[in-house]
Amino acid sequence: MKTSFSLLVIAIALNLLLSFSGIAADKPVLLYSQWLNAPGENRYPAEGVYSQAMDALRQEFNVRTNAGPLNARTLADVKVLLIANPNDLAHTTNPPPHHLSSDDALALYNWIVSGGSLILMGNQENHNLETVHINRFLGLIGLKWVAKHTDAKKLTLPDGLALMGGLNWAYYTGNQIEVARNHPARPRALVMNDLNQKPARGPRDEPGCLLALAEPGNGRVVLVTDAGWICNWAFEEKGVGGVAIEGQNNKEILLRLTRWAGRTMPDP
Repeated sequence: MKTSFSLLVIAIALNLLLSFSGIAADKPVLLYSQWLNAPGENRYPAEGVYSQAMDALRQEFNVRTNAGPLNARTLADVKVLLIANPNDLAHTTNPPPHHLSSDDALALYNWIVSGGSLILMGNQENHNLETVHINRFLGLIGLKWVAKHTDAKKLTLPDGLALMGGLNWAYYTGNQIEVARNHPARPRALVMNDLNQKPARGPRDEPGCLLALAEPGNGRVVLVTDAGWICNWAFEEKGVGGVAIEGQNNKEILLRLTRWAGRTMPDP
């Protein structure tokens, strides 16, 4: 009896500790991985320009950040994996970045089809983005990054659009996604570039897909062609490169996409 009471006290104390520390035992795990980012590049650090995004995600997820390898062990209890702008080349004299190796790709694919979800964001606009190895992996789910660019713009999304309907997306420049037809992973465009809504600055405005979804096996994938849209300067509408987009709902869009990926909301 005394042992049972002691265990109960310990359990209550642990739950209180988790609550006060902002970590809930029942929150799904979201891992922000920088395994594919070049040492020193670190364009989107969790404690820097991504800090507000991480704070928002912590309200609903147990958020982890690390630069460890992507393998079955590190992904074992992860529900959502977030990767921003995997790099191609070394930054200055630092070691070169890891590219998505065959072992990484196999572990990642197996994890996704078993129920994990990936949110992958990148930008081919002088952002040192690696596409060759990434596209080999994306080919397994019927998606591909392509080098067609659209300058920064505010996209007011149609009311009936799944997940993001009626919201304003401040899109800070990116490339496009090619979506395969009749692929078993159900790849599909979610946001197409609306040519009737013009860029805030710059002439480039390619027709095509800017954000896509796929559902390989039991998992989910969100593929985005911009990684700056969840930066602090986007949320605060300060902008970057002389372009500031006001009246945006980027934080709400991030939460909705992540909830869909993590299956913490009903399907639309």
